[in-house]
Amino acid sequence: MIVHHYTASNTFAPAFNTFAADVPDSELGELPGVCSHFVIDRDGAIYQLVRLDTICRHTVGLNWTSFGIEHVGTSAAQILANRKQLSASLSLTLWLMSTYGIQLRNVIGHNESVTSPYHRERYRAWRCQTHGDWRRAEMRPYRAALARLARKHRVPLGPAARPVTARC
Repeated sequence: MIVHHYTASNTFAPAFNTFAADVPDSELGELPGVCSHFVIDRDGAIYQLVRLDTICRHTVGLNWTSFGIEHVGTSAAQILANRKQLSASLSLTLWLMSTYGIQLRNVIGHNESVTSPYHRERYRAWRCQTHGDWRRAEMRPYRAALARLARKHRVPLGPAARPVTARC
């Protein structure tokens, strides 16, 4: 899976300090703590913060099977309106899809995490935890643009999404 997030900040530095920090998780005391595989800055620059075989803590219930992509910005609308950042995001996401065989239905926004068929969270208190970034309505135009780019480059999309009912 690929999970999209936004940083709720307008500059790269706070994102780097949060998502590349080699600080243990505050609740479990394990490494890595909160991290993300990539951050995409507002100018379209893509930064890889950790190795792709690292399990980052970016989405409760999906860390075991997902790559995290953070976008510097304060809203999905801001990112969708930024041509350079959106182009970089679509290109990176398409590369991950083609490299790792990820289907379009498994490219989600952070807010969609609890309705993913892959969502697994054993710790009861966290089972229904999600965030407001990248809601389904915001991901629709993103996935539509991604599908167009995938068809252009002949990257398979897979079957349509089948969100599940959240077990909350």
